[in-house]
Amino acid sequence: MVSFAPELTGREGIQGQRRRQIVQVLQAALDAVDPAAAVKRFVRREGERLIVDGRSYDLAAVGRVLVVGAGKADAPMAQAIEELLGDRIGDGAINVKYEHTLPTKTIALTEAGHPIPDEAGVAGSRRIADLLAQAGEDDLVLCLISGGGSALMTLPVEGVTLDDMQALTDALLRAGATIVEINAIRKHLDQLKGGKLARLAAPAQVIALILSDVVGNPLDSIASGPTVPDTTTFADAWELLRRYGLLGKIPASIEAYLRRGVEGEIEDNPGAGSSVFRRTQNVIVASNDLAAEAAQQAAAALGLHTLLLSTYVEGEAREVAKVFAAIGKEIRASGRPLARPACVIAGGETTVTLRGRGKGGRNQEMALAAALAIQGLDDVAVVCLATDGTDGPTDASGALAEGDTAARARALGMDPWDYLERNDAYPFFAALGDLLLTGPTHTNVNDLTFVFVW
Repeated sequence: MVSFAPELTGREGIQGQRRRQIVQVLQAALDAVDPAAAVKRFVRREGERLIVDGRSYDLAAVGRVLVVGAGKADAPMAQAIEELLGDRIGDGAINVKYEHTLPTKTIALTEAGHPIPDEAGVAGSRRIADLLAQAGEDDLVLCLISGGGSALMTLPVEGVTLDDMQALTDALLRAGATIVEINAIRKHLDQLKGGKLARLAAPAQVIALILSDVVGNPLDSIASGPTVPDTTTFADAWELLRRYGLLGKIPASIEAYLRRGVEGEIEDNPGAGSSVFRRTQNVIVASNDLAAEAAQQAAAALGLHTLLLSTYVEGEAREVAKVFAAIGKEIRASGRPLARPACVIAGGETTVTLRGRGKGGRNQEMALAAALAIQGLDDVAVVCLATDGTDGPTDASGALAEGDTAARARALGMDPWDYLERNDAYPFFAALGDLLLTGPTHTNVNDLTFVFVW
């Protein structure tokens, strides 16, 4: 079970009771998307038969079993696969985020950088590519994919360097591009993304077990779709750079490569109907929906009226915060759409357009904006959670905003508006003891937002 820092729930009286309710709901959401359990729900072994989401494979007819992949949740996924197939795994290479390793026997885990790719990720990705190049028609490749895989599994195309990819990723993040948009570009600059991992593994049988962190679970966007047909093109990638005003502001090597693709000099990624995917099975083993539903069940068990509003929430974090605050105000004033006590749950992924040089993440920024919108309402709370345990480049998974958050901050000499304007939510909530601190959760199914009204 994931545990939250005790100072979050250490208050006495009614506020302490409410915070303990909040933590119970959040823990239920995270426990429901435990990666190892998710793998075992869809994969089982019966002697020499491997059953994956109802499809049966004869292990006696398989040459080597190779395990590859990347993502923040891949370490427990790898452990689960070793439990199921330990005696049959020939080799394995997986990239995980720093401080996200767990003990494995055969599968080698490489720690690498996220969200900005680094040399360790490139080295690990090259090992993955080398393993795949050895795969033959009788071999079985198990590909474990989870959120963060796009950055963690980076192997730039010829002529594009890691420094170029780092600069591109940083520019896109600062411009407020969504993860789907970022991946649409990265897929065309990498040797494994956009279906090219499956192409490299062919003609081997490929089974991809996917833990989704993308709104709506589009397979070609999760970790940039290494095992599925690409629905985007070089032209799409070029248009996104133009739309965000980044042409002429990113490395020339990237523009030159994409321009060659647009002009047809470079073959586009394999799309629907490609023979590359003839022997590929893709299975989503966990997603934001599952976490949100578990949270709803936990809240109902605590006597709260519940509503799972949406798992498709996107937009600028500080603007989305106003909507959630408005829902809390509506419940408080009219009992719509739920009577009190209430818990409204939503999932998705917001973005932050950087205006300052502060420290924080999209969930912390949304909580800070919500704190300003609900100030003075002592029976409303907005909680914003990154399910992977790390919101942005911080050790917090989000933050808790209550009706007295802004007032408590001002009593400490902090102006909430000033912290919001410079994107500095982390020190703001740290001073109040209202950060959500879990450490790495070893899962990643996007973000969850909760509106509580008592």
